[in-house]
Amino acid sequence: MTQEPNRRTFLRTLGLSAASITLSPLAESLLPGSTLPARNVPIDLVVAEGSSIPKITSAAVGLMGGIKRFISRGDIVVIKPNMAWDRKPEQAANTNPHVVATLVSLCLDAGAKRVKVFDRSCDDPRRCYVQSGIAHAARKAGAEITFVDDRKFKEMNIGGEVLKSWKIYTEVVEADALINVPIAKHHSLAKLSMAMKNWMGAIGGWRGKLHWRLNQCLADLASFFKPSLTLLDAVRILVNHGPQGGRLEDVKGMDMVIAGVDQIAVDSFGATLFGMKGSDLGCVKEGHTRGLGRMDIENLKVKRVHVPTP
Repeated sequence: MTQEPNRRTFLRTLGLSAASITLSPLAESLLPGSTLPARNVPIDLVVAEGSSIPKITSAAVGLMGGIKRFISRGDIVVIKPNMAWDRKPEQAANTNPHVVATLVSLCLDAGAKRVKVFDRSCDDPRRCYVQSGIAHAARKAGAEITFVDDRKFKEMNIGGEVLKSWKIYTEVVEADALINVPIAKHHSLAKLSMAMKNWMGAIGGWRGKLHWRLNQCLADLASFFKPSLTLLDAVRILVNHGPQGGRLEDVKGMDMVIAGVDQIAVDSFGATLFGMKGSDLGCVKEGHTRGLGRMDIENLKVKRVHVPTP
């Protein structure tokens, strides 16, 4: 796997990535049973594969229309990874640090005023931020790395079917642009933890209370948070003993990043990496039923690209 980008080397990497995509054929694929959509149909999901983490991340964003589709010059951007556990990147319990760092560089190079990276962790945040590798990589790329401040949680109207109100981290909702960047992994209660589940790190209070009607609560949160872009890290996925993991034998290398604006569709595609369908996940099915997004990815335009390493 490639290594940690900094601002200067990232620009060179991005240039190589763009050249690689232009020179190599794009493997556009639809799921079995689907029909080829018209050329002018927008891309719903991008699946970028390859051994270079910065390149597949930038390729996924680029094929979705480029980072400037999602942020504007002068924006304050919040990038929300999963940084919940005292685990190293190879254990696949947290978002890959190089995916996060590449997003930071993309945003800053596009003119973002500030890029903030944080998460309300489950383990000691001082260890999670360091062990995950995210704090170091994102800071080196130019992000502001802060621990969650309990004083910044505010009771807000969720307007959900179960969650009428809840404490929300104000910096998330006050950002000009929000990018959700979860990892794809097994979860003992929700079956899988991906985009919808990642919002648990943006709320306060006793999160255990949400578990009694978890699928409905996750759909409520997905209807409240409005990410400009969702990027699912499937560089390594945790296939068992999630969400915390810890055993390397539970980790499967996929060398993949999935991008989309529909978090329901992103999670539905993510389910296929585990041999499931979106409808197998209660929260995805709930979100689809409510019209928050689409889990019928066989009817969506999915563009796949392999990004070679020179």
